[in-house]
Amino acid sequence: MSNIVECDVLVVGSGAGGLATAVAAQARQLSVILVEKTEWVGGTTALSGGFLWVPNNPISKADGVQDNIEEARTYLQHEAGNHFNAENVDTFLLQGPEAIEFFEKKTAVRFEAASAFSDYHPNAPGGRSGGRSIKAVPYRAQGLGKQLKRLRPPLPELTFLGLMIGSGPELRHFYNVTRSARSAAYVAGRLLSHARDLAVHGRGMLLTNGNALAARLFRSALDLGVQVWTNSPAVRLIRQDQVVTGAVVRTPRGEVHVRARRGVVLAAGGFPQDMPRRRVMFPHDRDNTGHHSPAPSTNTGDGLRLGEEIGAQVQLGYPNAAAWVPVSRVPRRKGGFGVFPHFIDRAKPGLIAVLSDGKRFVNEANSYHDFCQALIAASGTAVVRAFLVVDRPFLNRFGLGFVKPFPVPVGPNIRSGYLKCGSSVAELARSAGIDVAGLEKTIAEWNADVNRGEDRAFGKGSTAYNRFNGDEEFKPNPCLAPIAVAPFYALEVVIGDLGTFAGLQTDQNCRVLDTKGVPIAGLYATGNDMASIMGGNYPGGGITLGPALTFGYVAAKHLAHSSRSNG
Repeated sequence: MSNIVECDVLVVGSGAGGLATAVAAQARQLSVILVEKTEWVGGTTALSGGFLWVPNNPISKADGVQDNIEEARTYLQHEAGNHFNAENVDTFLLQGPEAIEFFEKKTAVRFEAASAFSDYHPNAPGGRSGGRSIKAVPYRAQGLGKQLKRLRPPLPELTFLGLMIGSGPELRHFYNVTRSARSAAYVAGRLLSHARDLAVHGRGMLLTNGNALAARLFRSALDLGVQVWTNSPAVRLIRQDQVVTGAVVRTPRGEVHVRARRGVVLAAGGFPQDMPRRRVMFPHDRDNTGHHSPAPSTNTGDGLRLGEEIGAQVQLGYPNAAAWVPVSRVPRRKGGFGVFPHFIDRAKPGLIAVLSDGKRFVNEANSYHDFCQALIAASGTAVVRAFLVVDRPFLNRFGLGFVKPFPVPVGPNIRSGYLKCGSSVAELARSAGIDVAGLEKTIAEWNADVNRGEDRAFGKGSTAYNRFNGDEEFKPNPCLAPIAVAPFYALEVVIGDLGTFAGLQTDQNCRVLDTKGVPIAGLYATGNDMASIMGGNYPGGGITLGPALTFGYVAAKHLAHSSRSNG
């Protein structure tokens, strides 16, 4: 490798934003080099649920969903409030369906509908009870050949014996394995197939969720001829005559100056592990001990710093600097702990969340982001944490966090300290450090409401999104069941994130803006390095990946038609 390498487009980062940009640019006959800081391709996308929120998309349309841009715009304006960026939102709504069609027709990426997946605030103006979220189709890892070793593996906490379980219908089969012959047969087939893969390949080979999306994008990049450099962080942008012309990249063979004829795209994944910036922008984490992100530890805000060094500006003032998610800390056998994000277990019937005083503070079935906002507000100056409380029938049927449903033994999770247990509510409270009288009173009130079929305190089960993640077998409310059968269990959750919102300010073509709002020639941003168009809020499942894919496509289109001066 020489000290100077040329290309049309240099992309920094290999999550959905970076890979989408690289794929779409190479498909337009631009030569692309993508550089990735770590040994693995896929970024946080490879660890994610893999949903994409794209209103009016062709996949949902084919599934019979009727949507329109005007309602989606109304919804986003309601969600973003004072931070509504009309130009960028309009670009997303107009280009999103086109981007999905491009990736479906021109690449190895395939999507499937998730039409029953509701917006997170379906009762808000323009909100819908389903049809705006789609997800990547599972992918057989053999399709990557020898390149599979470069794909970032999923979070081990979200697998079972190395098996990736797809969200939605597949997960429901695993929940119902002991109650449905059909589900039992399905799960047995999946486990048998997984066992064969382990015997032949030494690992699971059916990739699902975000891992499937990352794999499909990576496969597409390789097919088109994108050069993908791993272990190669970009350390400095090169600027000549006020135009970004490339970057210095530190590779295993030494520093390389990459000259990019059309532009450089920052897509390094935001700042979920950037401790100094988190201290400033995460109100619950002023000392870097109150937040536990499942994002890669190397995701330390490189793209934002590269931009700031030449005059770019990070979006400030959002009500939330990141997409919050409650997480539990899972002890690992070799020391340390993993992070388990709690997406849907909170909505299941027979679970409540309480503070240390034993009192509830939120509708547990609301979105993970809303749950965490309520937790931060309710905690005040106290440690920001909550406890998820269930009984034996709940644990047997649904599991809890990292704890798997029956017949998987629960003992190891109790012995590790991950799960607290008590033969009575009082004993559980003492074991977990919860106020005894407060928890006993809360559970008594909960059980009384369950008998009425309505959560009078917080309305659990009152929205389409709540009910989607509940269990339809429980009547009349799929999110309500008593907490009455010993033993009782509790699990501590704290705040984590699914990515940061506060990225670099850009225009509708993804060009990075300086402090005066003027585009910096030759510099673009996508993914979480670009300020979120959601204005610091979380409207639906996939509001990170949907815009990442869309704006990667938009950036590539602009790069294909831009001159050296980025006009």
